[in-house]
Amino acid sequence: MNFSDSEIVASIMTEKSYLATDKPENADVIFINTCSIRDNAEQKVLNRLKQLQTYRKKNPNLVVGVLGCMAERLKTSLLEEGKTGSRVDMVVGPDAYRDLPQLLLDVESGQKAVNVILSAEETYADITPVRYASNGVSAFISIMRGCENFCTYCVVPYTRGKERSRKPTSILEEANSLFEQGYREITLLGQNVNSYHFEQEGETPWGFPQLLAAVAQVNPLLRVRFATSHPKDISDELLEVIARFPNVCKSIHLPVQSGSSATLKKMNRKYTREMYLERIQSIRKLVPQAAISTDIIAGFCGETEADHELTLSLMQEVGFDFAYMFKYSERPGTTAADKFEDDVPEEIKSRRLQQIIDLQNQLSLESNQRDVGKVFEVLVEGKSKKSSSRVSGRNSQNKMVVFTDKGFQPGDYVMVKIQSCTSATLKGEPQ
Repeated sequence: MNFSDSEIVASIMTEKSYLATDKPENADVIFINTCSIRDNAEQKVLNRLKQLQTYRKKNPNLVVGVLGCMAERLKTSLLEEGKTGSRVDMVVGPDAYRDLPQLLLDVESGQKAVNVILSAEETYADITPVRYASNGVSAFISIMRGCENFCTYCVVPYTRGKERSRKPTSILEEANSLFEQGYREITLLGQNVNSYHFEQEGETPWGFPQLLAAVAQVNPLLRVRFATSHPKDISDELLEVIARFPNVCKSIHLPVQSGSSATLKKMNRKYTREMYLERIQSIRKLVPQAAISTDIIAGFCGETEADHELTLSLMQEVGFDFAYMFKYSERPGTTAADKFEDDVPEEIKSRRLQQIIDLQNQLSLESNQRDVGKVFEVLVEGKSKKSSSRVSGRNSQNKMVVFTDKGFQPGDYVMVKIQSCTSATLKGEPQ
C-alpha cells in the first residue's frame, strides 16, 4: 500500500513540475512514506530522519516531509525537533496527498505544514500513478482504502480511516492502460481487498468477485494478483473466480495471526481456528493448485505456551507455502494497548518466533521440493541477482523461479521445468 501511495505522490508532484531523483543529495524535497504497523518500522523512520539532516548542509532550503500512517499517528509531535532529534517541515496523512503542492508553499513561506485529516471519500481514483521505481512488468492498483475490522493489535483503522472502494470503471481503465504500456502483471491492493464493495443508486452492486472477474477479462496475457484477504470474507464465490480464470494467479495470502481460538478472539479477528481451517479446505477443494501464504504474530497479550503450540500445529496442518512472521509489537492507541497487558516476556516472544520461523522454513522447503519435476509458466521479471546468465520471475503460485537466460526479455512468459530448489527459490530450465 505504501509503495502504491508513493506512486500517487510522485504523480501529484510531477504534475506541479517536480522531477524525481534517486540521489537525495540532489533533492529539494524529500518525503518519507511511513508505516506504523510495528514499532520497528517507526524506529527506522526516526533513524532515517536523522541521516537526512546531513543534506541540509548542502541545501539549507531542503524540505523534509513525513507522509503516511506514522504522520497520521504522531501528527504534530513529529514537528517538534526535541522529540525526534530531527527537523521535519511537513507532516501529511494518507488522505491529504492532493494538498502537497499547497503545503509546500506554506513551508516556503516559513511555516510548518500539517494535514492529517482522514477522509471518508478519498480514493485517488482520478490520479494516474507514476511508476517511478517499477520493473516495467508488475504494477500495483489500489482498489480501496481504509479498514473497519478493528483487530485489537492494529493501528491501521486509526491511521487510514474508514473503508471506501474505488469506482470499478476507474480500476478497469487503469488495468487496461497498464497492459497497453507493456505491464503483464497487476496486484489489486487493499487493506482487505475481499471486502471491496461499490454501489451506485440504480446499479448492480460490485463485490470483489465481480471486480476480479472483470479485471481478469482485460486481457488473458495480463496476470492478476491481489492482497490482502481477510479469512472472514474469502467466499466460495471468490474462489470459483480464481479457479475459472487461468490468468488470476493461484496464490492466496490469508493472514491467520494465531492458531488459538482464544487468542483470535482477543485479537478480534472474527473467526475461530475451526473457521479458518474450513476456509483452507475450501481453497484446497476449489483451487487445488493454489499456494497459501499467511501472517503470524508471536507473543500476543496473554498468549500461553498452549496457544503457541496451537499455532505451530495449525501451520503444520495447513502447510503454508510462505509466511510473514513477527513478534507482537504494542501500538499506542489500539485496543490491545489500552485494555491488555503486554505480558509475554521478550525472551519468550523471541523463542516462540524462532520456532515459528524454523517450522515455516521447513514447510517452505517441503512445498518447493514437491514442485521439482513440474513445469510452470513463469513471467520473466529480469536478470537473476546472482548470475547474469540466468533470469528470474514468478510462477502463478508467487514462487520465485531462476532459470537459464536464452535471450528472454522482461514480460516474456516462459515454460520452465523445475530441477532443484531451496526453501526460497525454484531452479529450472526453459522448455
